[in-house]
Amino acid sequence: MIHVVLVQFAAGLLVCAAAGVVGGMAAAVTALLGALACTVPNGLFAVNLMLLAQRRRQEETATPAARPLPSALPLLVGEFCKLFLTVCLLALLVGAYKDVVWLALIASVCAVLLVQPLALAWPRR
Repeated sequence: MIHVVLVQFAAGLLVCAAAGVVGGMAAAVTALLGALACTVPNGLFAVNLMLLAQRRRQEETATPAARPLPSALPLLVGEFCKLFLTVCLLALLVGAYKDVVWLALIASVCAVLLVQPLALAWPRR
């Protein structure tokens, strides 16, 4: 899952470079901050998934009577926290950074979010 976050960050850096060439320094900073606002919560969610998988592996080694029932609640809570943190970071970006270039922000967020299915589908070695 971490490789997906790295691919997302690379896509954000590409958009940041393109925005810097086309729109200047303010566009590059906006694109970078927009990409970080999406990749940081995704990275935290990936760490959460790894911890959940590790806990599940530990529970599988326990006796059948001691195993808890599987639950999707930790996954759903993690996804909710990821979405909430993304929205809060984007709102903080728009409120705190006065030179927001909206096209660069939208392009970086779209690039980071749209590259995720490609990164998941790409075979890992």
